[in-house]
Amino acid sequence: METVKNAAASIKETAANIGAANKSGMEKTKAILQEKGEKMTAHDPTQKQLATEKKESRINEAEYEKQVAREQNATQRQAAEATTGTQSYSTTGATGEPMGGHQMSALPGHGTGVPAGNVVEGVIKSHPIGTNTGTGTTLADHNLKSGGGAGGYTTGGAYR
Repeated sequence: METVKNAAASIKETAANIGAANKSGMEKTKAILQEKGEKMTAHDPTQKQLATEKKESRINEAEYEKQVAREQNATQRQAAEATTGTQSYSTTGATGEPMGGHQMSALPGHGTGVPAGNVVEGVIKSHPIGTNTGTGTTLADHNLKSGGGAGGYTTGGAYR
């Protein structure tokens, strides 16, 4: 499991580095094109020299930003590799054991890794449909289509 996480962190770092290189390349291309445009409109050699210096400055800045991004990506990968084994699977952020097959919830106290009652692996509690509506009666009592009888769709007549 740890090697998979390390591989994923490495892939993320590589993808981020490719993105940084692409961005740097685009900035360098923009600098070159802007220099060409400024040289075409410039009338004296000092303006042309200024355009060249501005281009070189922008290229150096783009290269610097790429190197900073690479360093940040490497730091993030190293941090991700260092934290393997101490994962938090709870909604509260507390470090604990994985939830496994238990449902996580955003409700307070839920999803902390501690089941609320007796839990048998592979068994899910069920509740009858139509009960506990808060009115003291079941939904079937109000369903005119439940039970047997002529016409309409029914449940087959066994449930009333």
